[in-house]
Amino acid sequence: MGQAGMAEAAVRYLRSVRATAPEPVDALPRPELRCVGADERAPLDPREFRRVLGNFATGVAVITAPPDTPGGSPAGFACQSFTSLSLDPPLVAFMVGRTSSTWPRIARAGVFCVNVLGAGQEELCRAFAVSGADKFAGVAYDATPVSGAPRLTGAVAWIDCAIHAVHTGGDHLIVVGRVEALGTQATDDPLLFHRGRFVRLAPP
Repeated sequence: MGQAGMAEAAVRYLRSVRATAPEPVDALPRPELRCVGADERAPLDPREFRRVLGNFATGVAVITAPPDTPGGSPAGFACQSFTSLSLDPPLVAFMVGRTSSTWPRIARAGVFCVNVLGAGQEELCRAFAVSGADKFAGVAYDATPVSGAPRLTGAVAWIDCAIHAVHTGGDHLIVVGRVEALGTQATDDPLLFHRGRFVRLAPP
């Protein structure tokens, strides 16, 4: 059978299929959703977990938010767990511990700014990693154009977001942000974190 004959046979087959009413298809049952039992968890040592995952180098950011009450102060914390998530629509995500005292203030504000730190901003990162202190004391910043969240002076890049969704992830929350505006400020290399310490990009 030549190509023309094969094509005609295919057309006849398709027409016969369309003429026959399709049989109903039963939907598959929904998967059972349940929590993982304590006896099902892998016996991992938390210290070993941190040691191994510490080999994955990350950038360092400070998540900031405007005051959540009139006359209040802005909020912020140092964040290593930040990532881009989606191009269309533009989404980013960061992870924050459930016990964080700063997260409720960011949640009430409903918006935040991701400040990507530069290689010379180790001390700024340490200041925002301290709990209970006035983290913005002596810190230069202005307001992002959409949310008004603090945009830290000298940050390599800034990403102005509205909270899009929040998901649970074990002892952390996964916060998804819808990007409203973004830009770059400094031309420095980014600040990196690897094996429990700050590192810098090696010169080429």
